[in-house]
Amino acid sequence: MHQTGTHQSGTPTPDRGAHEGILRRQSARESAARTYARALPIVPVRARGMTIEGADGQRYLDCLSGAGTLALGHNHPVVLEAIRNVLDSGAPLHVLDLATPVKDAFTTELFRTLPPALADHARIQFCGPAGTDAVEAALKLTRTATGREGLLAFTGAYHGMTAGALEASGGARDVRVARLPYPQDYRCPFGIGGPNGAELAARWTENLLDDTKSGVPAPAAMILEPVQGEGGVLPAPDAWLRRMRDITAARGIPLIADEVQTGVGRTGAFWAVEHSGIVPDVLVLSKAIGGSLPLAVVVYRDDLDVWPPGAHAGTFRGNQLAMAAGAATLAHVRENRLAERAATLGARMLGGLRSLAADHACVGDVRGLGLMLGVELVDPESPQPASRTPHLGHATAPSASTSQTPSTSYAPPAPAQPAPAPPTTAPAVTTPTAPPASAQYPHQHPHRHNHLQHHRPHDLPDTRPHPPAPELAAAVQRECLRRGLIVELGGRHSSVVRLLPPLTITDEQATAVLDRLADALTAAERSHRRTPDGRLAPDHP
Repeated sequence: MHQTGTHQSGTPTPDRGAHEGILRRQSARESAARTYARALPIVPVRARGMTIEGADGQRYLDCLSGAGTLALGHNHPVVLEAIRNVLDSGAPLHVLDLATPVKDAFTTELFRTLPPALADHARIQFCGPAGTDAVEAALKLTRTATGREGLLAFTGAYHGMTAGALEASGGARDVRVARLPYPQDYRCPFGIGGPNGAELAARWTENLLDDTKSGVPAPAAMILEPVQGEGGVLPAPDAWLRRMRDITAARGIPLIADEVQTGVGRTGAFWAVEHSGIVPDVLVLSKAIGGSLPLAVVVYRDDLDVWPPGAHAGTFRGNQLAMAAGAATLAHVRENRLAERAATLGARMLGGLRSLAADHACVGDVRGLGLMLGVELVDPESPQPASRTPHLGHATAPSASTSQTPSTSYAPPAPAQPAPAPPTTAPAVTTPTAPPASAQYPHQHPHRHNHLQHHRPHDLPDTRPHPPAPELAAAVQRECLRRGLIVELGGRHSSVVRLLPPLTITDEQATAVLDRLADALTAAERSHRRTPDGRLAPDHP
């Protein structure tokens, strides 16, 4: 039998055998839907700041932070003090939606941090304990206020796991949602990226709403993330966000900003919408606002507050410990200017991550905002056509069509570069050969010539990036864990290594994160070399 000791704080300290037993029992008893526990087979028993200690005595730097919940890291003193004060006061812990001094203090501090144009005319709805509950409330609110049912959402979005939130997320099927292109550079849906790609995405949205034959009726709302986290760490261009605000305001469509993961200083501003200066009609908040405990709210314009009593509720919407911890967290981030610190240190870490591309061909793109960072890993040896160089920023893209003039509220695309002069010598012409019989159309084609034989390729440059490398990303995650670093994977194909450290991360810890990640990347690359025939051939030392 394995013996279990006790730490001086009273926390059990089981040995390696007990650690493995806990993991076995979890696997045997918990749902197959569990996620993080599969990729991170650790048993945390103590944590402080950015450091977690496992039951087996191993220590880790935590760059997951409860999926962005822990703005101040684990067990920050101001959070623990706030919780103890409520416990010691004898105050009720569960009050549904009754008024309490703790709730009043939380609401006052939250409104103090909001953009003034929203805070001055805002209402707050306390929801169930998770962000997805707040998303549901926001959708119900806007549908009630507008009398409309449809919704505008974006490819790659993630808004939660309940039915309504899933409808608005990127993997939904058979829903009342019109899916719009979310601008990104590396895998731009239009193949150009940069300001031109964002401009095309905006025009697509405008046309969809104004075309009477688009099949999309006037929606109840548009919901977006200022930075798509689970979608692969994709910061929305500020000018594009302003364009979405203009488009929705001009058409009477409420704009919902989902700041569940981006809020409370994570992106280098207290709220991510502040980078662009937009003021949404509805703000969905959770994770960090509870100071590590479950809490979710919707803040919205007072003229939308038309639903009747009981239209949205939740048994645990009166979590007093979470409100106390949340108020302490909000105040600490504000008073210590931790959002500005996240912007400065995040830019430094982003530069360090981008330097990895010089030594690792598998680094396709590096992106992020503040302390919300991502490294997209690709397969550079795939035979699929791909861009020649890693994407390391907002590169100038070929100009889009200039048949329309962009709105004055949106930065116009960069002017097109002049076309190169034609060659002085005509290129050699290759006579196409007929395709094999198996490639011919099985039925007689109505046209005179065979399409496969006489098709001429387009003249557009092939800007497709390398294909994603989810197996390599999973290997990097495992190698990071072996080196005492906890990271998450995200993106369309789980090929983006995500870093979400607490805002209290020190310079020394940031350096350690980059060093461990670089070492893990080297080890994972070595184990995923390809054989000459293109197959993965893991090394076995």
